[in-house]
Amino acid sequence: SGWCPLSPAAAQTTQLLVEPPWTPAVLWDPVTLTCQGSGTAGATTWYKYGQRWGQKGRDHITVTASGTYECDRAGTGRSPSVSVLNDWLVLQVPARALLEGDTVTLRCRS
Repeated sequence: SGWCPLSPAAAQTTQLLVEPPWTPAVLWDPVTLTCQGSGTAGATTWYKYGQRWGQKGRDHITVTASGTYECDRAGTGRSPSVSVLNDWLVLQVPARALLEGDTVTLRCRS
C-alpha cells in the first residue's frame, strides 16, 4: 500500500510557514518564514505586497519589516499570504488549520 500524506492538498500546494507559529505575525517577534512545496528546491520567489521582493532561491527568510508576504515555488505555485504587523495591539491565533469545535488559545499582544 502506498504512503498517503496527512493532507493530500498540502502536498500539491505551496505553503508559507511562520515561526513562531502565530498569525498574524508581529514584527517585535523574530519572525522566520519558510516556503514549502514539492516544487523545485532553490527555485523560490518571494513577494511583498504582491511585488517580487528579496533574494531569489532562499527557502527561509527572516522578516525585518511589516508587510504581507507570499512565496512562489516552481511547480506548486504561489502560497497563501502571511501578514506581519507592527500594530500597538494584535490578537493572534495559532498558525495552523483550525476546525469547528477545536479548543483555541488566543494571544492578545501589546
